[in-house]
Amino acid sequence: MKKIITSALILLSISCFAQTAYVTNDGDGTVSVINVTTNVVFATIPVGSQPYGVTVSADGNRVYVVNQNSTSVSVINTATNTVVTTIPVGAAPRGIVVSPDGNTVYVANRNGNSISVINTSTNQVSSTIQVASGPWGLAISADGNKLYVTCIDVNSVSVINTSTNTVSTTVTVGTSPRGIVVSPDGSKVYVSNEGDNTVNVISTATNSVTGTITVGTNPYGVCISPDGSTVYVANDNSNSVSVISTSSNTVTATVSCQLHSYGVSISPDGSKVYVANSGVSTVSVINTANNTVSNTITVGTAPYGFGNFISSHTSGISSLNFEPGSASVYPNPNNGIFTIKDLRITNYDLRIMDVIGNEVYHQAVNNSTQTNIDISYLCNGVYFYEISSGLQTSASIRGKFIKE
Repeated sequence: MKKIITSALILLSISCFAQTAYVTNDGDGTVSVINVTTNVVFATIPVGSQPYGVTVSADGNRVYVVNQNSTSVSVINTATNTVVTTIPVGAAPRGIVVSPDGNTVYVANRNGNSISVINTSTNQVSSTIQVASGPWGLAISADGNKLYVTCIDVNSVSVINTSTNTVSTTVTVGTSPRGIVVSPDGSKVYVSNEGDNTVNVISTATNSVTGTITVGTNPYGVCISPDGSTVYVANDNSNSVSVISTSSNTVTATVSCQLHSYGVSISPDGSKVYVANSGVSTVSVINTANNTVSNTITVGTAPYGFGNFISSHTSGISSLNFEPGSASVYPNPNNGIFTIKDLRITNYDLRIMDVIGNEVYHQAVNNSTQTNIDISYLCNGVYFYEISSGLQTSASIRGKFIKE
């Protein structure tokens, strides 16, 4: 086997934003992992039975998934896209949210009328908060001091003081409230009411409803743009998303998606909204510049994606180190693509491993003088690459990069 020439040129570029979507698929007990840059599903993770709610830690290292039928939460390590532990919670869990500092996860137990409080350092339930009947959706303030809970049986939102884990007040809203989101500045809370096809606007200063907006039929998921100017509401039985201007509290556009538009989440830059269509096992991608569907992605069976399912973690290259004489490297952090070109062979294997030797990527390249590989989904850490002639790893180019 001919040895690879070490004068090959390798270009490595890591995206400044490692944005990834994690969509829960109720029908097959999985999570579809989508690269938000390319809109491609690059991993499917088995979790518990009937996964529903989902939340991503601020540092992007963990995803927490509610399993309705298993009455548990699956904890996903995003570096390996595997479940690292499963935490038992209350009866019929639905919504879930992680605190901004990543230390606490809150789970709404629909049939237990309670909130399970999980310590993320131990992955155990540290306390349980009793709330009104039928807790469903959860949202937390940017400072982590207030937790908001929709309670579908009594048409209210419970406001919890997270320092004492007690309900401080209750706000009456529309019929059967489901989704909930807090504005970036913390001044408003938006609640989707599935039973009367409205969205309520709550002032956090007075804990009172200051506006009611009519949307589509049976609204569930709700999200807000990073600048707080726009709210997006998924209408389950209208197969659409209502676009709301927060300055006027009016619907400015309605975007047709696919059957049973349910969960909704927005990219960190606000350019795209992802909508889980549970009736046809797809995710619609909405271009927020013109409010049109720009892409449709096939995922698992009956996706719900209830919660904030897109990672907003940012990353970049801190340093690059390569074994002497192995290759030339030119970092260009702009698009999350690992480019290999100018090799004097066209058939080779590329492997990327994490620091403990787990293979996180492998591709056999055939008849190609240039290969572009999307690695923007990789989380922070040290990674090693190896380019070899077929399976003869003793004749290869090796190196490492550090992403942070």
